[in-house]
Amino acid sequence: AYNIHVNGVLHCRVRYSQLLGLHEQLRKEYGANVVPAFPPKKIFTLTPAEVEQRREQLEKYMQAVRQDPTLGGSETFNSFLRKAQQETQQIPTEEVVLEVLLSNGQKVKVTILTSDQTEDVLEAVASKLDLPDDLIGYFSLFLVRETKDGAFSFVRKLQEFELPYVSVTSLHNPEFRIILRKSYWDSSYDDDVMEHRVGLNLLYAQTVSDIEHGWIPVNKEQHRQLKSLQEKVSKKEFIRLAQTLKYYGYLKFDPCVTDFPEKGCHVVVSAGNNELNFQVRLPNEQIKEGSFKVTRMRCWRVTSSVPMSNGPSGSSPGKSEVKLELAFEYLMSKDRLQWVTITSPQAIMLSICLQSMVDELMVKKSGGSIRKMFRRRVNGALRRSESQQAVKSPPLLDSPDASREPMAKLSSKLTSVSLRGISHSSSANDVGTNDFHGNYAFEGIGDEDL
Repeated sequence: AYNIHVNGVLHCRVRYSQLLGLHEQLRKEYGANVVPAFPPKKIFTLTPAEVEQRREQLEKYMQAVRQDPTLGGSETFNSFLRKAQQETQQIPTEEVVLEVLLSNGQKVKVTILTSDQTEDVLEAVASKLDLPDDLIGYFSLFLVRETKDGAFSFVRKLQEFELPYVSVTSLHNPEFRIILRKSYWDSSYDDDVMEHRVGLNLLYAQTVSDIEHGWIPVNKEQHRQLKSLQEKVSKKEFIRLAQTLKYYGYLKFDPCVTDFPEKGCHVVVSAGNNELNFQVRLPNEQIKEGSFKVTRMRCWRVTSSVPMSNGPSGSSPGKSEVKLELAFEYLMSKDRLQWVTITSPQAIMLSICLQSMVDELMVKKSGGSIRKMFRRRVNGALRRSESQQAVKSPPLLDSPDASREPMAKLSSKLTSVSLRGISHSSSANDVGTNDFHGNYAFEGIGDEDL
């Protein structure tokens, strides 16, 4: 069997024959010209070199399918991964109680099936909280790790190809929790959310929590004003004041390392307002702050490297040894592109944030909205054969909707893109054109920055 790792975590184990079955189903549904080529069957037993070659080919196949907006967002592909995840973790389908946290630490307990996908669980939480259907699209479930001081370190946003109950229980660690947070970046959407009592309460709890954890720094005067509004329970005014603060609506990441402006600099990265904000500690202990706008990123990639284990050949390297890097190629000035690398265990989550910022900009550019998109998706629901629950395409900010077509098709250009930045990039092993999938997002946006 082959281990499939998704976002740096073992997701499932599958056999070649199962992947071949998936391939044949995709070909039947979408046509042979759409689905990538599949590694061929062999009559004789494979040699170790051939086994490794096939593993690489299967990895590239799965990445190519996931990269394609039609195939990667299809129910066929996602249900295959969900079913395989459940079988691998050997968790039978049964009714369970799942605890989901809100930003203020409040626990919401929902009764779900172990086989319920991310969207089903999100809807169960919304229903328990009385959050109206047309606001569900503004929120997402995130996998977090609770730190000793009660704050959260973000692992990833739960995706449509996983079962939240299985994802969190298979980690066998009570520090991992599922939390509900807003999942959009543009604070003008706050107005929609604040129209409803439950939406307002969720947004208020998240804002208070972000200020308490120091994610939104405040000076003495701002602190006094906020405190006064909190005492009066003026939630809308509290949020309005918070919206004027610099880091409102940002996600703050754990301290990590970057090669910008020079190698080995310690940095705190925050994502929000269509940018990655860097607070860099230079070797001379000076702190510098700057931002990288998502509209000036030509592409980005996540790479992981596992150092060779010194132990016996059978021993598996510890989780902490896997090194994740997010590198993006940035337009520093009119004609100068430069690769910037962040080495962080949260590289996947950073990439998910960048992708959802891109998606949100594309939706806005096409005149769509979160509310409209969610409604259209609900009405176009498919039925699941084994139950009466509706199966929907992924939550908006990950969804391959029509407005993403101009950028989605660019994945076919990957092999022809010139990679001038990579040859002198700081990553440990230089990456050839075929070895990574980039996100060539803004060739279609015509932003004045570019």
